[in-house]
Amino acid sequence: MPSRRPAPALAALALVLLLPGLAVAAPIRLWHAYRDDEARALGAIVAAFQGAEVELLAVPFDAYAPKLQAAVPMGEGPDLFIDAHERLGDYRARKIVAPVGDALEPGGEAVFQGPALAAVRLGGEIFGLPISQKCMALYMNTALVQEAPAYLEDIAALAGALPQGAYPLAYEASNAYAHMPILAAFGGAMLDERDQFGFFGPGPERSLELVRSLIARRVVPEDANGALVTDLFNAGRAAFVISGPWFVGGLKDEAKRRARVVPLPKVRETGQPMRPFMTVEAVMLSPQGAQRAEARALARHIAGAAAAAARIEIARTPPVRSDVAVPADDAFIAAFTEQAKVAIPMPTSPAMRSTWEPAARAIRKVLRGDAPPGVALAEAKHRFDDVRRPLPPPASPAPLLVGLGALALVLVLRWVSAAKGAVQGPALRRSLERSLPAYKYVAHAVVAIGVLVIVPLVIGAATSLFAGSGEGLRYVGLANFISILTARGEPLFSSGSFYLVLAVTVLWTAVNVVCHLVLGVSLALLLHRPTLRLRALYRVLLIVPWAVPSYVTALSWKGMFHRQYGAVTGLIEAVNAAFGTSIEPIAWFSSFTTAFTANVTTNVWLGFPFMMVVTLGALTAVPGEVLEAAEVDGASRWQRLWKITLPLIRPVLAPAVTLGAIWTFNMFNVVFLVSGGDPDGTTDILVSEAYRWAFTREAQYGYAAAYSVLIFLLLTLATRDWRWRRRTPGSFIPQGGGAADGSAPAPVAATEAV
Repeated sequence: MPSRRPAPALAALALVLLLPGLAVAAPIRLWHAYRDDEARALGAIVAAFQGAEVELLAVPFDAYAPKLQAAVPMGEGPDLFIDAHERLGDYRARKIVAPVGDALEPGGEAVFQGPALAAVRLGGEIFGLPISQKCMALYMNTALVQEAPAYLEDIAALAGALPQGAYPLAYEASNAYAHMPILAAFGGAMLDERDQFGFFGPGPERSLELVRSLIARRVVPEDANGALVTDLFNAGRAAFVISGPWFVGGLKDEAKRRARVVPLPKVRETGQPMRPFMTVEAVMLSPQGAQRAEARALARHIAGAAAAAARIEIARTPPVRSDVAVPADDAFIAAFTEQAKVAIPMPTSPAMRSTWEPAARAIRKVLRGDAPPGVALAEAKHRFDDVRRPLPPPASPAPLLVGLGALALVLVLRWVSAAKGAVQGPALRRSLERSLPAYKYVAHAVVAIGVLVIVPLVIGAATSLFAGSGEGLRYVGLANFISILTARGEPLFSSGSFYLVLAVTVLWTAVNVVCHLVLGVSLALLLHRPTLRLRALYRVLLIVPWAVPSYVTALSWKGMFHRQYGAVTGLIEAVNAAFGTSIEPIAWFSSFTTAFTANVTTNVWLGFPFMMVVTLGALTAVPGEVLEAAEVDGASRWQRLWKITLPLIRPVLAPAVTLGAIWTFNMFNVVFLVSGGDPDGTTDILVSEAYRWAFTREAQYGYAAAYSVLIFLLLTLATRDWRWRRRTPGSFIPQGGGAADGSAPAPVAATEAV
């Protein structure tokens, strides 16, 4: 009878041969940052693709670029993604994007109209397929005006002819992107052809003088942001608005019906049209996606004519293809298509990212009257040049390796010496065996702390020793720290220097902690009184500021501090009306004193409930018999508070004050959202300055990490000094319930003091 043993081997061989045919292709991963109608349009376009399964992932816009920069180099990112063309220079340097290759349909270069395809071309290669182009145009409120203006000065002439409280023109005048149309009319640019700061010279100065005059004549609202511009148009208090297609999403139905879009007018002084920046949104391929034929086919499908028609129908997106007709009855799309013909594609150079912050600061200084245009723009150019300075030269890692090796050897020797000193020989082994159950109990905590705390600290410290990004990343040793501590070659207390920012941070921390402590302890003492009615209700209400997310509170207070429409200004106007006074509204963010006060007020509102809750808990442990004995001995209420209550609760308040100081030292949300560093960065603290170096100044992560290491060292030294003071005899914080001099328990010492 023949053997059947070869059968399993044959089956296995057949299975191996069949596996490639049975394998399921991985889905195509597509990332985007769309919302609402644009997201629905993309979903419909992808659903019509028959080539392969597609995974759509919507990523928040603020986190979009960082997530791409982190995921794509690790091979975990998308196969293709949709993004704005101005990021291509940075993406190409980081090897996040690849040429589209055959994803561009045959004859495609003749299909895309205007400058759309040129915007995604770098070094002769195409790195994206355009799917839409967005720029600013002029919205008309047909309830107030009927004719499109030929010149910007015609809009200004409406001042005084509109209903009370209405503005002829509303736009974000202090925003560098929104200022670009007027700047272009004067022949200026944010970035010139040599990647140098272009917002400098006679033309840009005249553009700022024009805008300042418009605000002075109440043609344009002061300190207008996007939300205010939308509210003014919805309320019928703006005749014209300069904005992009995204503006429609915030309009009410009635405002949409009376809105009409036309191209931007000319500036009579120069005779040139206002030319906004144009952003081309394109579908781009990651390096791994460019190797997949189905991913390239999906990119070609998304940029195709049928997809463009779907975007017009669902999202009303102006097309970039010449073979897609614009609906004859859609004035909205027609106006933006016409405006795009004279728009300026935003530069793709990474240097463009470094223009926004200095340009915005210069604009705000001029519009608030803090500096003439020439001086403000000269400062902006200096800031741009400082950020763009060459990277430090590479350094040898040998000293670092030798130092780390010596440190590791010292630690090992100390551990070995300690182990030998504690237990020797066989007893050491028995001791370790007895300790194994305890190690098992704490192992998960050690791993969690190591992964969540120790590893990030080590990586951050290591990052501070490098400079550059992508292929330009280099080890520079302590160069970042030297640059920070020498104020980058400027005077030690010059604007933005480490020492000036540190002084502001220390002042910020001290003022806030004192206010938190005084207000929190005072309210706790009041709420602890047994005769107070509705104590539970008051406690709940006073904890609410702490329960609300800090960024919500910060944005609310920022709105209340608005000079024209804030609640504080409304209160001032009410006082003027009630008492016949003439108090002027305060421009809170035009000087350091008022901006710092606004930040402190917001943070005190956020922080006092924590100190109040801690104090309430400490007061419950104060012995009632001690207070009664002191009262019988004739101690006044103030003496009982100062000699008994406060000494007893100080050991509890000490760690609370330490935590409060650390939190306040790093309170990024309030500073960034309320004042934004205004005026001119003077209210920035160390953590917000580190953020700017990481995310607004060409992603200098090494320099930002050096700031973070210095912050860590400062806080470590400060807290260790606090612990040393607690351990020193005679310190003001008693230990273990003892008196300040360690001679007697706190209750006894306090009673004797009375």
